[in-house]
Amino acid sequence: MRPQDLTNLLSGVPMPLVLIGENERIVALNASAEEIFGARMAGLPYIALLRQPQVLESIERALSRGEKTTSRYLGTAGSRPMTYRVFCAPVPLEAGTGVLVSFEDISHLEDASQIRRDFVANVSHELRTPLTALIGFIETLRGPAKEDAAARDRFLAIMEKETRRMTRLVTDLLSLSRVESEERLRPAGEINLGHCLASARQALRPLAEEAGVAVSIEAPEAPVIVPGDADQLQQVFNNLIENAIKYGGRNKSVTLRLTRQEAEPMLRGPAARVDVIDEGEGIDPIHLPRLTERFYRVDSHRSREMGGTGLGLAIVKHIVNRHRGRLRISSKPGQGTVFSVILPAERG
Repeated sequence: MRPQDLTNLLSGVPMPLVLIGENERIVALNASAEEIFGARMAGLPYIALLRQPQVLESIERALSRGEKTTSRYLGTAGSRPMTYRVFCAPVPLEAGTGVLVSFEDISHLEDASQIRRDFVANVSHELRTPLTALIGFIETLRGPAKEDAAARDRFLAIMEKETRRMTRLVTDLLSLSRVESEERLRPAGEINLGHCLASARQALRPLAEEAGVAVSIEAPEAPVIVPGDADQLQQVFNNLIENAIKYGGRNKSVTLRLTRQEAEPMLRGPAARVDVIDEGEGIDPIHLPRLTERFYRVDSHRSREMGGTGLGLAIVKHIVNRHRGRLRISSKPGQGTVFSVILPAERG
């Protein structure tokens, strides 16, 4: 078969392929491989193209011993790192036996694995601190502070605080896991968003009164109905309003603005929009793209002091995704923050 015929044959496969001849030179490669290694590589020694030791070793074994081998190739696509699983298989050619090298993109698997590692590390870190504190206080209460009533009361109060923090973290972890497992299942219920916001405000009234924060609702007279899961949407607005109360500042106000749009370009149809507006210090724009990441905090110390787990906005994002909606965050230092939830609405 002519080299051009081989190239045409390989081009019918979407996976990057490189065919190496018995003389250790590249016989042909398809367009997908050219995107990785560049064009006009045919005829060059394969060692000039594939310079990573483990890949070279796999090809050498396939050429010299006729073995099928597997290795990994690390590359880039623009600025994004890529990982490929490389398969080398001996193939008969007119001029002896060559090796067909195929590259399977497994970058998404590597990304998922890294996310799991980061998640485990973050959970371990979040639990280690309160657990270490509890162990220390228990040892102190059994020893030096055994008969000290004042110290015992103080330590027990701290232990209760740390235990509640761990309970919130475990609750949020379970909630996040449940939301992620249901993310592809579109909810089928019908929710009145005005009632949902009123319920959230009522549930958080004690927190708002303690902080001196006035929470007001601006909504149209006509009901705004959206398809949704009542419990999950309640959780979304509870989380957003609670954050606005906690981080908006004492003796300030929080506004819940509900509007209906007959044509929302992002959703290609009618939509309901809920803006949760606070009068806080605002957030530097550099942080906005990462706010919904698990355990990401703008101010870690302040968040922990206020009982935050770092998972609330991640839960909000996944619930909004399940409802085929959009979450938008806008903020400038000194000008407060607006969290906007945009959901598909029923046609009027």
